[in-house]
Formats: sequence, C-alpha cells, structure tokens
Amino acid sequence: MDRLSPHGIRTAYQPSRRGFLITMMGAGVMLGYARSGLAAVEFLASGAQGERESSAGDLFEPTIWYGIDRVGAVTVNIIRAEMGQHVGTALARIVADELEADWSKVSVAYVDTDPKWGLMITGGSWSVWQSFPVLSRAGAAGRIALVEEGAKLLGVSPQSCTARNGAVEAKGRSILYGDIVARGDLRRTYTAAQLDAIPIKPPAKRRLIGRDTMALDLPSKINGKARYGLDAVVEGMIYARPKVPPTRYDSRVVSIDDSAAKGVPGYIRSLALDDPSGTAPGWVMIYADSFVAANRAADLVKVTWSSGEAANLSEGDLQRRAAELIADPKGGALVVDDPGVDAAFASAKQHLERTYTTSTVMHFQLEPINALAFEKDGIFEIHTGNQWQSLALPWLAKALGRSQDKIVMVTYLIGGGFGRRLDGDYAVPAALAAKAVGKPVKMVCTRPDDMRFDCPRSPSVQVLRMAFGEEGRVTAMDHQAAAGWPTAVMAPSFMPKDAHGVPFDLFAIHGADHWYTVGAQRLRALRNDLADRSFRPGYLRSVGSGWVNWALESFMDEAAHAAGVDPVAFRLRLLDGTGRNAGSPPNSVGGAHRQAAVLARVAQKAGWGSATPNNVGLGVATTFGQERDMPTWVACVARVRVDRTSGRVTVEKLTLVIDAGTIIHPDSAEAQVEGGALWGLSMALHEGSEFVKGQPKDTNLDTYTPLRMGDVPELEIEFLPSTETPVGLGEPATTAVAPAIGNAIFAASSARVRHLPIRPEAVRQALAHRT
Repeated sequence: MDRLSPHGIRTAYQPSRRGFLITMMGAGVMLGYARSGLAAVEFLASGAQGERESSAGDLFEPTIWYGIDRVGAVTVNIIRAEMGQHVGTALARIVADELEADWSKVSVAYVDTDPKWGLMITGGSWSVWQSFPVLSRAGAAGRIALVEEGAKLLGVSPQSCTARNGAVEAKGRSILYGDIVARGDLRRTYTAAQLDAIPIKPPAKRRLIGRDTMALDLPSKINGKARYGLDAVVEGMIYARPKVPPTRYDSRVVSIDDSAAKGVPGYIRSLALDDPSGTAPGWVMIYADSFVAANRAADLVKVTWSSGEAANLSEGDLQRRAAELIADPKGGALVVDDPGVDAAFASAKQHLERTYTTSTVMHFQLEPINALAFEKDGIFEIHTGNQWQSLALPWLAKALGRSQDKIVMVTYLIGGGFGRRLDGDYAVPAALAAKAVGKPVKMVCTRPDDMRFDCPRSPSVQVLRMAFGEEGRVTAMDHQAAAGWPTAVMAPSFMPKDAHGVPFDLFAIHGADHWYTVGAQRLRALRNDLADRSFRPGYLRSVGSGWVNWALESFMDEAAHAAGVDPVAFRLRLLDGTGRNAGSPPNSVGGAHRQAAVLARVAQKAGWGSATPNNVGLGVATTFGQERDMPTWVACVARVRVDRTSGRVTVEKLTLVIDAGTIIHPDSAEAQVEGGALWGLSMALHEGSEFVKGQPKDTNLDTYTPLRMGDVPELEIEFLPSTETPVGLGEPATTAVAPAIGNAIFAASSARVRHLPIRPEAVRQALAHRT
C-alpha cells in the first residue's frame, strides 16, 4: 500500500518503528535491519502528527491556527518544532482554553513551511511567550463565532449562551461544536485589528491553562508511531554520507580517490558538491543504495583538500584573541554605557577585578543531523527536523538556484535540538546531493561527521570589575565579554545596535544587562573575529546566557565576600527594583523585586546559612534566564561535596525556584526546568571540548562525556504562583546552575574556580592557590 504527499509524491507505506523492531527481533535479523538503513518506517508526508480526515468544506477555520470539523475535533496548527518539550500540547492548551473546546477532541498538526505562517522559529524560549497572545485571541474568536451561530440554531440570543467543553449551552439546552459546524452557516472572519481587540479570559476563569494533562505526543512516542527526520523515506531514494572537510569555510577539494570504495556492495559514486550559498564548502558526498554501504564506502574514499589558516587553529588561539580584544579599549559595542564609570573607579575605596573563561561546548544531540531531499513537479522538498525553517529557506534557495516558493521544508519531530537545529545548514548539502544526481537522496551523518560540522558554543573570555565606595556600597561595575557571535554569522539582520550605531549579538551577551543596581554601569560586547571566521559559532541551550551568567554570578559571589557580606544578602541589597530595574508591563512587571523573591525563597528552601559537614558547601546564583524584555526569574542553590585529594566535585542537590509568570502546562514546565538544570550541571562539570588543528578534539561520546545517570543529583523545583505574562522555560534553568556549583565549591573548600568546565585538576590547583 502507498500514499500521496500533498505535493504529489508517492511514498512507501511501511510498518511503525515499534512494530517493525518487534518483528525483526523476533526473527533474529536485526543485522539485516541495520543494513537496510536507519529508517525503515513510513514518514508522515504532510509533516502533521494529527492528520485531518475531513475535507476543507467540512472545517470551520476562524483563523489559520486551527480548524474544527463536523464531529467537533479541533486540530491546532503548530509552527514550532517538537523536540521533547511538548510544545504542541502547551500551545494547544492556550487555544482550547479560550475556545472552550473539549480537550479529548484536540489534536495538533506540525505544519510544513508556508509564507502564511510568518516567522517559523523554535528557540530562545520564545514559543509560549510569543504565541500566547496570538493563540489566545484566535481561540476566543472561534468561541465567539460558535456562540453566535449556536444561538441561532438554538433559537436564543447569544447573550444567553455559554460555551463550555465543546458545546454552546442556553436555558437547559445545548448544541455541540461539531453540530454547529455541520448545521450552521459559519462564515465569520476576523481582521488582524479585530483579533487584537478581542479580550481574553481573566486568569480565574481558565479551565485548562495551569492544569496538568498527558502530553498529546506521548502515545506516539511510546508506541513508535512518532516520525523523526531519521524516519523519512521515499520510494526510489538512495543514501549518502558526507566526507566533511578539515575546516568549516576555507577547504577546497583537490582530488577524490574512490578506488577502494568501489569494492563495497551498493556503492554508487562520490561527488564534490558545488555550493553557491557557501554553507557547506568542500563537501564530498558518498552515494550508495543503503546507509550501511554509504558509511563503509565513505571510510574508504580518500579526499585531498587545500585549507587555509583555520586548519591550524587551537583553543588557545581563540582565548588569546578574545583577551586581546578585551585589552584594547577601542572596539566592540557598548550595550550599557552609563556616565561616571571611570570616575567611580578612580574614587573607589576598594575595587575588584576577575577574569572568567569557558571552553568550546558541542551539542551532541541524540539524533545526528540528517535530511531527505528530492524534486517533484518543480517543487524541492526537504524532509528533516528543524528549529528555524525561515532561516534555512533563503540558503536553500541560493544553493539550489530557485525561488523560495519552489522549496518546502517538511516538518518532523526532532530527536534533540538544543539549538543545533536552529542552524539548518545541514539541509543544504542534502538538497545539493539530490540535485546533483537527479533523484531522492537521504543524507545521514555519523556522530563524528555531525561534530565536525557542528555549530558549537563559542569559547569565551570575560573580565568584570566592581567599585566600592563608603561602607562597601557598590558604586560602579564594568563588564567586558568576548566570544564568537552566532547571530552575526547566521542572521545579522537580527542584531540591534548600540547608541553609536555598532551592531552586537544579543544572544552572545544576554544576562549581562542585569537587574542589579550597581551605580554607574558599563557593558561591552566584543566579537571574536577569529572564532567567527574559523568555525560557525552556534546557538546552544541558553546560548550566551550560559557563559555570561557563569561569570556574572561567580563575580557577584566574589564581590560579596570582598565586601564581607553574606552572598544572598549582598544580592538582595542590589535587587532593589529602582530606576530601570523597576520592570514594566507586559513582560517584566515587578522587575528586580521578582528576582529578589525567587532568591529569598530558594535560600529558605535550601536551608541557607545552616551548618554543613566538612567539605560540603552551599552555593547560590540567581538570573533572569536570558532576555530583559522577557525575564524568567530563576534562583538556584547547589549543595556540593569536594574531595580535596582528587579534586572531584559531587553535586548532591540542586534547589531551584522559578517565576515564569503564568504556567501553561505544569508537567512540561517542570520537565523543562529539570532538563535545563541537568544540562547546566553537565556543562559545569562534564562537558567541554577544544579546537585542535581546526577541528573539535572530541567527535564522539567516548571522549566527550556529558552527565551520566549515576551523577544526577536530587532536584527540588518550585514555581512561584503568578498570573503575569507567560515567559520562557526551555533554557532559563540552565543559566543559574554552573555559577551556583562554582560558588558552592568555594563554600565547601575556599577554592575559587573561574573556568568552565570545572575539572578535578582545576579544583586541585585552586585548593593549592586559594585566593
């Protein structure tokens, strides 16, 4: 049996992943499964996990965001990528609450690219925050239309009707939404201005938001029916694995020797790709009739490249360049530039200066990058999981030499994004590989391929200074930060400018424009040009906030000790909510006072100030997640044990308190915080690589060692009740954990560490040279 995709592509119908694996295991032929390729299951050609059965005429679609059919089934269109965070469930809850839908009849459809959706991006913890006002009013619009038409069918006035649980009720009678769609004359449409003017429910009248439910995507993930990019297949396709060049930008193919590969059964050919977009220069694609064959052949193909200066790049070179930029008073962007900074330092009774650094961090998402590409009837389809389709489409258009309206990116679930799939660069070589041979090509990268083509979090250097006046009062603060800028490389139009017209990457400085009142403040962001031209800096869960807050909150701890003040009390004193730190509607109501509230609460929960055993300490950190215009207030206390002989650090417990405004789906919110906190722990103690001769040293999980299950500490998480604007939860917890651990190490041992990741050797050195 087969089926047609929306674009006329006939696709093979095959059993579900779960059923296939059970069958193969029973037959004892798992090796045969591996040889047949990584994905012997049907892909959902429309990309929608909740495919509609109704024809267009049977649907009531008051806006583009959802439709209701004749049986009352509501399908919510999701433009965000699903990568384990259950974003579809959260967004569907927003619609369903305002619509007064029957939740048991709600499903979601993860849509393909189309200009009507606007900006398609899943990152920055933006999904709920950006979608809430739009989807709330869309749901309310549908409810209003259904009430009006339901009133006509019931023969009553709309004012006498109430919408509840998928039905319109009045005077003891009711009519289901499906019956209204089937029998009524639903023609009402809304202009953008009308939608903006529709009021939404007060928090007290919400029936779904804030209440738990099983995530809509869980059943399909459990039974194996969920479709990921690796599951995409199409009739007649072949496989390809790339030979990734030694540098990201300046490698060129000199020669290809595939003589040894010709002995691999199923091997087809090897081709150097011509990439007009410059996304994947120097790539050689190895084609075969199965992934196993392509994989074996790729190991045998010998490619000679010519490469430029990046082939000799080391981690030390990147750090030295960052330090040089900071040492030069000229250059960079002045994100904050209050008058009086230099005067305050000149007259200070005391001042403190510290330098903090971080290493390169890789993504290592579970599902390696992959894409299936083919052309049919003038339309190029790219089947893959992606977090920022709107960014990838122009690159694809340039690479393929066609307009964007002739390209469709088909949506799949993502087996781990973490920001890697914000960069859709991997779609380009897959599309070029298909174009080169004129048939469908499924490109799959091995783990080492993936890492050599990764867009890692740039290494960083930061220098922070603080001036103290009379009685230890903070009078000024200066913060200089240098790193590679992912937005400058991938989406420079997204970068704002400082007061002097100098652009800067917000995502490489988020968190440094803090809510502390510190007198005169200066914040300078510097682009590490060597990093940006040597590799492709990328977005990685919490991006710059992960390393900026490491420095800021470690420094705040050091400043507290320098001032002779308890670290919690010191921060609370500075979180006074005065001036620009007062906050403003709609997103930062309460300002620094809300950050102070989570800090005070986490200190209470964690037993701050109580006695601890020898070599055990509590460390605190507080952040606002990422962005000042959508702050998620976070505070963390880490309890750690330090082995003074080995330098090993054991995190025994993490306590976190969060104020994220209105919580849409509590279970997913808690899972987001758990995942973010553990990622922060992983990057603090376990993760980190370095560049050696132009490439990351660690290309597989034998040497790159993320957090293991045995090292997961006790987690205690609390959300402060709030009815304020819902903000982001995907990343904020990540930002507070590393500095809390570093500060706890100091509390346990008086050893101060200032580099991430924190290795045992660094702890031993800090113990020997305590400052």
